[in-house]
Amino acid sequence: MNFIGVDIGTTMTKSVLVNDQARVLAEAQQPSTLYSEHATWAEQDPHQWWENTCIVIRKVLSNVNADSVAAIGISGMVPALVLLDRHGKPLRRSIQQNDARTEVEINEIKACFDQSVFYAKTGGSINQQILAPKLRWLRRHEPRLISQIDRILGSYDFINFRLTGNLNVEHNWALESGFFELKKESWDAELVALAEINDSVLPPVRRSEEFIGTVTPSSSIETNLRAGTPVVAGVADHVASAFAAGLQQNGDVLLKFGGAGDILYSSESLVTDRRLFIDYHVVPEKFLLNGCMATSGTLLKWFTSRFCSADEKDAYSQNSSIYQLLDSQVKRIRAGSDGLVVLPYFLGEKTPLHDPRARGVILGLDLHHDRTHVFRAILESVAYAFRHHFDIFAERHLPVRQVFASDGGAASDVWLQVAADVLQRPVWRVLGHPGASLGAAFLAGKAFGAFHSWEQVTQFVGFDRPFEPQESLRELYDRYYQIYRETYESLNSVFSKLAETRSGNGLPS
Repeated sequence: MNFIGVDIGTTMTKSVLVNDQARVLAEAQQPSTLYSEHATWAEQDPHQWWENTCIVIRKVLSNVNADSVAAIGISGMVPALVLLDRHGKPLRRSIQQNDARTEVEINEIKACFDQSVFYAKTGGSINQQILAPKLRWLRRHEPRLISQIDRILGSYDFINFRLTGNLNVEHNWALESGFFELKKESWDAELVALAEINDSVLPPVRRSEEFIGTVTPSSSIETNLRAGTPVVAGVADHVASAFAAGLQQNGDVLLKFGGAGDILYSSESLVTDRRLFIDYHVVPEKFLLNGCMATSGTLLKWFTSRFCSADEKDAYSQNSSIYQLLDSQVKRIRAGSDGLVVLPYFLGEKTPLHDPRARGVILGLDLHHDRTHVFRAILESVAYAFRHHFDIFAERHLPVRQVFASDGGAASDVWLQVAADVLQRPVWRVLGHPGASLGAAFLAGKAFGAFHSWEQVTQFVGFDRPFEPQESLRELYDRYYQIYRETYESLNSVFSKLAETRSGNGLPS
């Protein structure tokens, strides 16, 4: 008995085929395009998500009979905003969760709605991730679209719709949308009104493990799945990834080195903090307190596209990736990048700052610095951003049991050692972890009844030796981390002036 998981990610659409004996039978991936045509914008094409989904499913099915697939689960980014017309067609590109164009609209909402009431209802804050500011932006800048909106979905909800023809949203997308009251577990009319939309555009909310329909005959033709294959509601990508990495016990933390940088804290009780996000765990009655930095792997992708030549990338890709080349070069650079500190806020910053005006900074450049110094400083900047979240855990007296690392960036020994040194904690790399797609596949299997306990997901993965922190670097990284924090505080007013100046020149702020 086999199960398929698909993850709609920032940089890749990935699929995995697993069986009920805890074996990964096949994996596939297809690149996705992130459009950032103006400062702070982040958009993707739902049509491409569907095309990619069909491709990766066909790939993992290439050596097995489709009849052997008992169920399928989808994960994806949250809360991506997909607008459908009455025919079920996307009206425009999706506005992504790390898009930061809505500063004006965020301030409007803060001015008209009590932020303490918003926090009490949602467990979160009024920030760039929620959907109300984005819908207000659309009403202001693309008003003709508003009257054409029939339904609003998330990334994996859209794929579920294409697979089954049924309109639903999973409860984590609902929770992160900013329209959902946490304690009542329902859409809240007062919150929906902030978006200046009718609540009829919001579909029913389903829990991750619920079956929402089956693969339609037309989708069967496109994907090679058997028509009638059951589909579960799915799950947010960072939640699926954390679950598949083994975050089960209270105090377990996952560092997710994906396109964005996620940090997830497993909790057996509901804990909220307005600087962070709260999600439902895949395991019922558990929660994930989490943070998401707007850029992580996306920043490395930007760096290589701008500072590595095509010839160099082509030559090196014969045996390994350009990132491995840079890793090998970084080893000669001392901790602290010879005095460079980077602020990785190239798309503004989400948690814990919630500041769409923040911008990327390279501080301390000297004539002896080269691109390798900058690359290492970027790696360190993401580790500093993770540490900022650990400060909040400590402030809230939340114990940290173990720290795990997963996703593409976790393949880098250099990056994980940097993370261990900056955090001054052992970091365990998860092995054999295809990412969120594995969590989605297991979810489908558990819902189908092939797995008897949630803990069985750990049979699919293993763990590398821990990357131990070097005590000799503790004091040095403490100083650099303090400079990192002070740099943002010092430039906060400058970021605001820069945004106002850009806006005055007719450019998006």
